[in-house]
Amino acid sequence: MANWEIVKETKGEVKLKNPIFIEGLPGIGNVGKIAVDFLVEETKAKKLFSFYSHKFPHSVFVNEDNLVDMPKIEIYYKKFKDKDKKDLLFLTGDIQPIDEESCFSFCEEILKIIKQQGCSEVVTMGGIGLQKVPEKPRIYCTSNDEKLLKSYVKKGILVERDIFGVVGPIVGVSGLLIGLGKRKDVKGVALLSETFGHPMYLGIKGAKELLKVLDDRFDLGIDLKKLSKEIIKLEQEMMKRTKEWSEAGKKGAGAQSRDNETSYIG
Repeated sequence: MANWEIVKETKGEVKLKNPIFIEGLPGIGNVGKIAVDFLVEETKAKKLFSFYSHKFPHSVFVNEDNLVDMPKIEIYYKKFKDKDKKDLLFLTGDIQPIDEESCFSFCEEILKIIKQQGCSEVVTMGGIGLQKVPEKPRIYCTSNDEKLLKSYVKKGILVERDIFGVVGPIVGVSGLLIGLGKRKDVKGVALLSETFGHPMYLGIKGAKELLKVLDDRFDLGIDLKKLSKEIIKLEQEMMKRTKEWSEAGKKGAGAQSRDNETSYIG
């Protein structure tokens, strides 16, 4: 079979006006996924495409009904009635492609959709793994277009200006989509949030900071206070657990980077 089977989940043609494409797949702290899943729910976005592939991990999830679900990657869309407001496309899912070749082929398919939909801008999101939990996560920005980058960092408030030397390679879809996009004349930025670099940590604070940047940029009108009480409670529980992880990180257990650096981003 082909690498990627793409299923259209809506009937008829979906016409969007200058949509913004926003990606948030699992990675360090899951900051991008948390942010995009919140936006999908908050905007009541509708499913447009779903993806299936033999390049997915060879595993399934057990759902609340004790039945199995295949891992999924999906694209949602949101149309706004306001003529001055750009529509949105969201890429989210349970997993990322499992290897370099599948990541390249997946990003090529996504770029085809981005071009077909006439997206005016692409935003990817990922995490910068630190050895300890950041009190107030900083957001860094990089881009494949100098003018677009300047438009994000000109205020110097929500987004950090200097990223060179702070991060290493941007691994996975969040980096490759921007890199390949340059070859396809697709302008985009990668927003990277500081978070704790432990595989069990959920970077809700980092996700909130990413959402603030998106709201400031695109005037989404989202209410971060609507984050459910369950998520807030989960954050409090995770913070208690991560104190131990953070202490272990300070001692160098399983860590290879300084507090302001990362060995992996995604």
